[in-house]
Amino acid sequence: MEIELLSRETIKPSSPTPPHLRIYPLSFIDNFFLCVVPLLFFYNPNDNNDQNSKISQLKKSLSHVLSKYYYFGGRFKDNVTIECNDQGVEFLVTKIKNKLSEILQSPTEKLLNLLFPDELQWTDTDKSAALISIQINCFECGGMAIGICMSHKCGDAATLSNFMNDWSNINKKLEEKEEGLLILPFSLHDGGATIFPQKNIPIFPEAVHRREKTVVCKRFVFQPSMIKFLKEMATSSSIHSPTRVLVVIAWIYKHVVSVMGLNLKTAPFAMAVNLRKRMNPPLSEESVGNMVWFSSMTPDKEEMEVKDLVVKIKEGLSDFSDFYPKLFAGRDENSLSSIYECFKKVTQPKPNIRTVINFTSWCNFPIYEADFGWGKPTWVTTCGCTWKNHLIILMDTSDRNGIVANVNLEENVMAKFEHEVELLQLASLNPINVGQSSDL
Repeated sequence: MEIELLSRETIKPSSPTPPHLRIYPLSFIDNFFLCVVPLLFFYNPNDNNDQNSKISQLKKSLSHVLSKYYYFGGRFKDNVTIECNDQGVEFLVTKIKNKLSEILQSPTEKLLNLLFPDELQWTDTDKSAALISIQINCFECGGMAIGICMSHKCGDAATLSNFMNDWSNINKKLEEKEEGLLILPFSLHDGGATIFPQKNIPIFPEAVHRREKTVVCKRFVFQPSMIKFLKEMATSSSIHSPTRVLVVIAWIYKHVVSVMGLNLKTAPFAMAVNLRKRMNPPLSEESVGNMVWFSSMTPDKEEMEVKDLVVKIKEGLSDFSDFYPKLFAGRDENSLSSIYECFKKVTQPKPNIRTVINFTSWCNFPIYEADFGWGKPTWVTTCGCTWKNHLIILMDTSDRNGIVANVNLEENVMAKFEHEVELLQLASLNPINVGQSSDL
């Protein structure tokens, strides 16, 4: 793939951040994260293939949305505070001498990585640099791909998804000549330290991830018919209607542990859980920042069937929902002390544990709603993550019926996993048109 960098500039908010919002304190969860979260949105050509006019409009709408997400345009003042000084975000434009269809037919990691700005994906946040970097990739056919990298300290994947939707909605208004409907300043839903203040909780070391050159990423697409089969397999007297996400996680977890030559008791399960709807009262789904924490589960048996794992994972989620939202909402000294202990539990190594299999699900996030006026994205994905700890990211297919599992494993483990007979019966490995469900 031939790619040429056409331009690089900084886009600043369209209106200055008010003085009372100049300092944005991070939450005790924000302070824990350090990496950069990447997302990639692909758009097919449409009737208007004037890419220059699209890019000009994208800059203008980005400037507007940064007036809402005012802290995105700031810089770190110190380790726990962002100074909202309107310095702006990085904005790169590239030209690619290939058709979009060529990339989508064979979306290798090598190709996808070129579509993100400055190789920032999954790296540790540079606290002297912009918090958001965006790369607009223009294909020869008129199609486009928007690669965005956001410091995890700004928020989680839900925050990034909401940002993209707000940006696209503003761009569409400009496309439709409705600029008069843009009302400034925008209201930003509470986040950061407003919800989870640091207070007197000791600041833990940030989650620095060791990288391994031997880690590879491959995508496995579970079509709706196969998910239905997994649901039937996982149905039990305890859970009559398991969710599609739960059954895919349980199935992958069981088989990853198996090909690693480990057992479930020495390779526990952990999953990032969205706290927004679990708080009492629930937070808005548009709340910004990191509203996520980890549900963990160590099976009490070395081997378990998928249906039994689904029950255990579900029990772990129920216990999580009963405990953490109340704890994290606490404001007294006892709560702060308990939160400190929870951080210790996550950060300290555990005896007799060989490895942890980590999951995060971005399913059901409205990432396919990011319509900039050229139609909804044909595919939204992330890229491979070369962290030493095993990470599996689940995402929707574009019709939201199937699931794409982005599986990051060491090469020797992946070589066994991708040749699992049962896996190949249930999921397609790196298929053409990876974002689509083919059996609807």
